[in-house]
Amino acid sequence: MMRRSKTKSKKSPLRFRLNLLLFIAFLLLAILVAQLGYLQIVYGDKFEAEIESTDKTVVSGNVPRGMIYDSQGRTLVGNQAENAITYTKSISVSSGEMLVTAQKLTNYLTVPDSKLQKQDVADYYLANSDHYKAILKKLPRAQRYTATGDNLPESKLYHNASKYVIDQMKLDLTAKQKQVAIIYSKMASAFQLSTVYLKDDQVTQTEIAEIGEHLSELPGVGVGTNWTRSYPNGNTISSILGNVTTEKQGLPADTLKEMLATGYSRNDRVGNSYLEKQYESILRGTKSQKQVTVNNNNQVLKEVTEYAGTKGSNLNLTIDSNYQTKVEQALQSNFMAAKRAGATGYSDGAYAVAINPKTGAILAMAGLQNNPKTGKITDDALGVINRTFVMGSVVKPATVLGALMSGVITPNNTTLPDDAIYLPGTPIKKSWYPAGTFSTMTAQRALEISSNTYMMHLALLEGHATYRPKSYIKMDNDIFSKMRGNFEQFGLGYKTGIDLPGEVNGFLGSTTNEYDQVKYGSALDLSFGNYDAYTMIQVAQYVSTVANGGYRMEPYLVNSIQKTTESGKKGDVIYQHQPVVLNQVAFTSAQLNVVKTGMYNAVNGTDSYGTAHALKGLDPKVAGKTGTAQSFYYDQDNPNNPNPPETTSHSFIGYAPADNPKIAIAVMFPNFTKSSASTYTMNLAKQMFTDYFKIEGKD
Repeated sequence: MMRRSKTKSKKSPLRFRLNLLLFIAFLLLAILVAQLGYLQIVYGDKFEAEIESTDKTVVSGNVPRGMIYDSQGRTLVGNQAENAITYTKSISVSSGEMLVTAQKLTNYLTVPDSKLQKQDVADYYLANSDHYKAILKKLPRAQRYTATGDNLPESKLYHNASKYVIDQMKLDLTAKQKQVAIIYSKMASAFQLSTVYLKDDQVTQTEIAEIGEHLSELPGVGVGTNWTRSYPNGNTISSILGNVTTEKQGLPADTLKEMLATGYSRNDRVGNSYLEKQYESILRGTKSQKQVTVNNNNQVLKEVTEYAGTKGSNLNLTIDSNYQTKVEQALQSNFMAAKRAGATGYSDGAYAVAINPKTGAILAMAGLQNNPKTGKITDDALGVINRTFVMGSVVKPATVLGALMSGVITPNNTTLPDDAIYLPGTPIKKSWYPAGTFSTMTAQRALEISSNTYMMHLALLEGHATYRPKSYIKMDNDIFSKMRGNFEQFGLGYKTGIDLPGEVNGFLGSTTNEYDQVKYGSALDLSFGNYDAYTMIQVAQYVSTVANGGYRMEPYLVNSIQKTTESGKKGDVIYQHQPVVLNQVAFTSAQLNVVKTGMYNAVNGTDSYGTAHALKGLDPKVAGKTGTAQSFYYDQDNPNNPNPPETTSHSFIGYAPADNPKIAIAVMFPNFTKSSASTYTMNLAKQMFTDYFKIEGKD
């Protein structure tokens, strides 16, 4: 009896424990079932909604840029539509999936052969998952794991793998593989839900047809159109019009942050020079907007165009392309004639600009840059605004008007000695004709025959100088600021405000020597235009100020801006330029008449010493002023040459009709080696006036 009782007492606790565990398990299962039931009943709809939830994203698309027209409505810059094969990158697409698509696409599409970067080749190779896994196994442990033994981030792993491929493997792609790699690199460069062009030039009809038939097998690939800039008028003012970046170039690096902040994408094509850049915000238009709906699996469910976008607005220029072409041809032919005559051995080009003196509208801009060493000639119309030249005697009208305004001469008494200036230790300072030819000179005649000595005597008067031949002169220490203050009123030496980026100021020579003494001799040189340097657009603005009676007008190229209609034609005018007066020069009509008479006589006078008689007989009558400046050829490869070759620069300014100007011009042929080179300057000026009135009419 005692033994049974002991056995029974040992089994009872074990059975109790097992029953307790079973009860707890049952209880937990019941709680779990109850909780699942509760969630299903109370939150089932919510969870189902989350599973079926979608996300909406707005995707922007580019629109064609605005057109650029000349003053007569001729197209200078247009858009040419091209067939294109596109790729839109979905949110969930993998590298392997893009590689498969690229491989299939090469069966129907041939892309232009382009140089693949090493990184492009590595990306193409690693897009194959088997290749990627194999490379990872070859990497040292330190390039796969952290110091604590954790896996490196995927981005770091990929970086190490691609570096291994670039450094350790010499992949020699077949022609077929190279085509796949090129297409894949373009696909990979796209952002999620953005579209890139796989081929947008010379896409054949066969390629379009075959890809169209197999679009279901090519996820993301589409057939569309792209546009490129076209130039129906050829290279006319091409350097002024500027350029647009390619999709690959995208935004310029120097303005990347600013443009991204204003809604641009990195691969947007934008104007990167001159008019295309200056008016980028006008020409770019407004991007289209498409709302894309995606589900939780990042599959695109629906695309809805919310805003079709608007094409860029159009620019209407002040330039008549027919006249512009005539000016370019005349500049080219005269420079080539000078070149054949051996006058351009050290010349760095030739430049011309025509302007409406009453409004500031640019009528033509042309330039050639010549490489003296190679003889290569390139278009350089922009040299009109970004190159400076010592202009010579064309500044003399400003010198005379400055003297009249300061009161050292009066309209009724402009007679001064025409004696040459003799200073110690320097060559004689005189005019182009022999010293002593004339004893006295009026301002009108000084302009007609281009007297340097008369201008120097004006400077002596303005500087209250005491002058004795062969003795040092002493002038007011502010003589430079006085004379330059007069020139500044005409815009000489300072930016004009033309609506083109890249304009420069003039170059003003030093006013003191190494001993901090005022360079009085250089002040005399300044009086007849042989010291400071100015741009051609500054000189054109200056002669316009003389021609129109004293109003310094701001030069401009864009006359108006028009919207583009849905059909692509010009729509409403949204901007019309109004002439801008920058300042009015405070001379009287009597003072101006002194200068205008001298400039008229320089062309139409009877004095045998007149310098611009080559233009006599033009109808309508022309008033003008010639200029010659002494210079030296600067060789950048031999800057310390003690004996640089001497050259002369030849210039001309003028306006017509002389009594009611409609056109003012400035011409420059720098650094010629023969004195007869002024012939080409005058020939060009004559052609510019003749062609203008032939095209525009005399009325």
